[in-house]
Amino acid sequence: MDSGDRGDSGPSARAAAPEPLVRRRMGREVERVLEAIVDGISSGAIRPGAKLNGPELSRRLGVSRGPLREAIRRLEERQLVQCTPNAGARVVLHSAEEVIQFFYVREALEGMAARLAARTMTDGEIADLREIYEGEVARGRTLGGRNDFHMRIVRGAYHPRLSRMLNEDFYTLYRMWRANFEWLRNGGERSWNDHRRILEAIEQRDGELAELMVRRHITRLREQAEENLRRMREPRLVGT
Repeated sequence: MDSGDRGDSGPSARAAAPEPLVRRRMGREVERVLEAIVDGISSGAIRPGAKLNGPELSRRLGVSRGPLREAIRRLEERQLVQCTPNAGARVVLHSAEEVIQFFYVREALEGMAARLAARTMTDGEIADLREIYEGEVARGRTLGGRNDFHMRIVRGAYHPRLSRMLNEDFYTLYRMWRANFEWLRNGGERSWNDHRRILEAIEQRDGELAELMVRRHITRLREQAEENLRRMREPRLVGT
């Protein structure tokens, strides 16, 4: 071994070695901060329009400003936060009309996901989907999180871009809207019936029928939300 080879194991090489570890640690911190803020937003604990106080978040989450800034940048990419020069970052505030418009996008994307999932989900994944459906019927509510009926179908489509657009972006927004807009809170027996028809189409490996059932389901949810919103906006007579 010549002198050049011996030099590779010297102090400078040893000093540079921890850099990948530092990057991994930074990445984990960013993910932790991101998850904490997303949970706060989607649960309604952090309200639409609220300003994200950097120093306060840093203290509460026990992180430096670097991971926090990166987490906020990712939140902005996912349309959960809006950053304004000299004004900081605020949770997005959507109008009712903007929320309704998202239903049209959801109908198209979820319909596509169901059509793909009917062909690509394994038998085991379909069995899991039935278990999720039966669980939500028994409890009278959706299970949420990774066990959400809709999210499982999207993952079963095995389409990374579609999964990110729906599971990471849209559904987080939707949970935030439902936590803050009473007129979006619908479901019950009609939703379970819709889910059953979607599930049966996927079990039959009928992609066209699965897409049709999902589209009808999302359309019904949109129309119900519009009706709820209309009723809330109606002027009420005094004494009624």
